[in-house]
Amino acid sequence: MPISPAACPETAPAAPDRRPRPHVRPENAPRPGPRVRPDRAPAPWPAARATPLLAVSGGQLVAAPRSAPAAPGRRRSRPSSNPYLRLLATPGARAFTAGNLIARLPMGMLSVSAVIMIAGSRGSYALAGAVTATGLAATAVVAPFTARLVDRFGQARVAVPATALAVLGSLALVLCVHHDAPAWTLFAAYAATATTPNTGGMSRARWAHLHRGDPAALHTANSFEQAADELCFMLGPVLAATLCGALFPEAGTLVGAVLLMTGVLIFAAQRATEPPVTPRTKSAASPLRTPGMPALLAVFLATGAVFGAMEVVSIAHAGGAILALQAAGSCAAGLLYGSLRPARNVHLRLLLCLAAMTALMSLPLLAAAGSSSLPVLALCLLLAGAATAPTMVTGMTLVQRATRPEQLNEGMTLAVTALLGGIAAGAAAGGWLVEHAGTASGYTAPMSAAALALVIAAAGGRYDRRRRT
Repeated sequence: MPISPAACPETAPAAPDRRPRPHVRPENAPRPGPRVRPDRAPAPWPAARATPLLAVSGGQLVAAPRSAPAAPGRRRSRPSSNPYLRLLATPGARAFTAGNLIARLPMGMLSVSAVIMIAGSRGSYALAGAVTATGLAATAVVAPFTARLVDRFGQARVAVPATALAVLGSLALVLCVHHDAPAWTLFAAYAATATTPNTGGMSRARWAHLHRGDPAALHTANSFEQAADELCFMLGPVLAATLCGALFPEAGTLVGAVLLMTGVLIFAAQRATEPPVTPRTKSAASPLRTPGMPALLAVFLATGAVFGAMEVVSIAHAGGAILALQAAGSCAAGLLYGSLRPARNVHLRLLLCLAAMTALMSLPLLAAAGSSSLPVLALCLLLAGAATAPTMVTGMTLVQRATRPEQLNEGMTLAVTALLGGIAAGAAAGGWLVEHAGTASGYTAPMSAAALALVIAAAGGRYDRRRRT
């Protein structure tokens, strides 16, 4: 039986010595380079980019390059330097802006069309003015509640049925006028149009949602929206008067109702840009109780008086067509203002805008009192309108900052309601001055209202110090 060497310790080979021994480098051996860990070894360039990705297609293993080589001579597109082009490049912005502009155009059409239609049928401008004033008062009461519903349930769910009810009111007014219904039916029908949602406020709420945390983009968006307001209020009355005169007296109201419904449907269909509905807590106070908000609404009230008085006095002095120059000046100034950098101290910017508006509103007074030249008055109205859009943009920026995100539509609608109330008060004051003191003296009303807005902003605007940008 053979004996294994392992079983006999005497004949087993000695185990190798595994103790570490110092490494001795030969004298003339080259010095080794730095050691590189395999997992940190740099990939060859550009071979690493050319390494294919393996995938299975049709049961076979195929290879595809990791990235396609750039085409020779092709340059990467750069963002536009125009802030408005960058604003409209926001995904979904052009679609909801188009719908909003269509829906906003009737805002300058429906009241003018109602006056022309009622006065032409009943022969009474007093009745026409009373009906439109009733609708304005109803809007001031109903609009904040409509905006509150928009904030609570969403723009699409509330704006469409509210607009449908307003359109039915306009159609009822047409039928009442056409069939010579009693006068009280005109008041009831036109009051039903008060449910029209604040499309401008809903559009501003979308911009605020899309560009939250970007003051420069919000500044440009607010300027764009104000310029759109001026454009619609400049073109709306002209379109209404043209339709009523060229076709039939009810044409302006009918076309305005169709445009309003179509625009709101297009606007509401853009659900991707609609601000999400935030549940409103029971402890959330009304925007009216927000610190600084009452003073801001008072400023909007006085600013609306500037617009209302200027409209009545200018129509009495030189006709309604000259008002388009004021709107054109405001529209151009709004677009230029939006291309500037947003203010660090927004409240100080508001004071400067109101001071400029007060100074520029004195130009029509000087032109009407010192010269009977219509071109001079037209130039002064163009210059006077240059301060209104920056004032409105800055005021709306402060309203957005003072309002909670879940109450944004309600806050901006309150500002618009205050503006409408000021327009009504300014129109009454301007008409009284024209009748008792003459058209030239009537231009003191818009200048005085601008000065009042400046005093209110200076006295009640300290709340904005904590929110300087």
